[in-house]
Amino acid sequence: MHRLVGTAAVSALLQILLYFAAVTGVSWEEWWTYDGISGPAFWGLINPEWSLCNKGRRQSPVNLEPEKLLFDPNLRFLHIDKHRINGLISNTGHSVIFTVENETRHHINITGGPLSYKYQFHEIHIHYGLHDQFGSEHAINGYSFPAEIQIFGFNSQLYSNFSEALHKAQGIVSISLLLQLGDLSNPELRVLTEELENIKYGGAEMPVNKLSVRGLLPDTDYYMTYDGSTTAPACFETVTWIIVNKPIYITKQQLHGLRRLMQGDAKHPKAPLGNNFRPPQPLHHRAVRTNIDFDLNKYPGKTCPSMQRNMHYKAKSWTQY
Repeated sequence: MHRLVGTAAVSALLQILLYFAAVTGVSWEEWWTYDGISGPAFWGLINPEWSLCNKGRRQSPVNLEPEKLLFDPNLRFLHIDKHRINGLISNTGHSVIFTVENETRHHINITGGPLSYKYQFHEIHIHYGLHDQFGSEHAINGYSFPAEIQIFGFNSQLYSNFSEALHKAQGIVSISLLLQLGDLSNPELRVLTEELENIKYGGAEMPVNKLSVRGLLPDTDYYMTYDGSTTAPACFETVTWIIVNKPIYITKQQLHGLRRLMQGDAKHPKAPLGNNFRPPQPLHHRAVRTNIDFDLNKYPGKTCPSMQRNMHYKAKSWTQY
């Protein structure tokens, strides 16, 4: 009985939300949030065009379970061009996003790894929590990190821009960097966080110059990869995810700067921007492959590469499946 009442109440609230959106003319992009009646559980209900968010079978993020990783000897090392770029960092009211300058002459290309095509870097998203115990979208064995950086690119061999590639097969790549607290942060992360005080409110943006996307990555060639989706509406299932097998570091001061950001403007700041992460989604029998060879017999005296100290991965051989 209580469940029926709850379902009826949710349905009524959704109807009110839909009506209010139609009357006010507010776009759907402004309506969705990371909690409450417009949060992740309801994305696929409040807008029919976002139905994949609730019905899709290849949704992201996911919880990565080390014992279920499949070693694939055909996976190559990932390559990202090293040159620096300019762009804008903005508070969108949903996230902190760095977007590359449109006039960039030399695009940053992402190749190798599990990718069959060349991808062109487009933007960076920062997800983080209001407390240190959570904030990342992807998790390792149920363990969440304080923050996660996602580096997005689009398939520039098949599609002309990011918007077109979003809803096309093999359209998007996203490289996930999990962030751990440390005394000294990644230098390129400092480039991104220097302007946080100037984008405190939703809609604010500031230029960022000479950022090295490649410099954000830790010093490892190991990663995990799976086929998934964007982690915000419309949850397009067109993303090849690459989760790098080593965290980068963020300081408490940088996290504090992120946690001061607000969703709204100065007059109506609304809620803090933090906790802007979607919960892990069901894997639905998808394979999560890795280029980490866990056969330690080949490497006497070596230990497994690990995401974090005391977290040692084990994997099955991809060639057996």
